[in-house]
Amino acid sequence: MKRTPLLFAALVVAAPVFAQEMMPPSGAGMVSTMKGNFGYIQGFVVKSAEEMPEADYAFKPTKGVRSFGQLIGHVADANYGICSTVLGQKSPSAGVEKSKTSKADLVAALKASYEYCGAAYALPDQDAGAKVNLFGQEMTRMAALLANVSHNWEHYGNIVTYLRIKGQVPPSSQPPRP
Repeated sequence: MKRTPLLFAALVVAAPVFAQEMMPPSGAGMVSTMKGNFGYIQGFVVKSAEEMPEADYAFKPTKGVRSFGQLIGHVADANYGICSTVLGQKSPSAGVEKSKTSKADLVAALKASYEYCGAAYALPDQDAGAKVNLFGQEMTRMAALLANVSHNWEHYGNIVTYLRIKGQVPPSSQPPRP
C-alpha cells in the first residue's frame, strides 16, 4: 500500500492550520519548508517530555499500549531510523524504546535524535528527489522527511492524550509566553 500520496495530501490539507511562526521565509525550498514543520513539532514533543513528571513515564492509559516513556523512546527511534535512511547511514540508535526507562535518559535520547535529524533536514533541494528505501518501500528523500514529520505529529496526538489524562496542559494548548 502506498502511503506517500496520502501523507502528502494530509499535509496539504492541514497546512493552512499551521501557525505562522513555523513557516519558513518566503521563497524557501522544499526541504527548508519541511524543516520548519519538523522544528515546530520538535518543540512540542520535547517540551511534553520535559514537563511530564518522572513518576508518569511508566503510565499507560490502557493495557496494550506504550507507556509515556516508551512513546518518547519510540519517537526517538523513529527519528533515528528515518533520518539515517535519508542520510544513507546506519542508524546510530541502539533502540531507545527498549533500552531506556528514566526520564533523564529518554529526554536526552529524544533531543539527540532531533539533533541527528538536523543533517537530514539540511539537504539541498536538488538531493531531495534521490530514492531511498524506507520500511521496504522505495520513495524519495523528501517523502521520507514528510513521513518523519507526519510520524512526529501522529505521536504528538498520543502524547497530548497522555498529558491530558494526567492533568497536564499540552504545549500546543499553553498560552504563548511574552
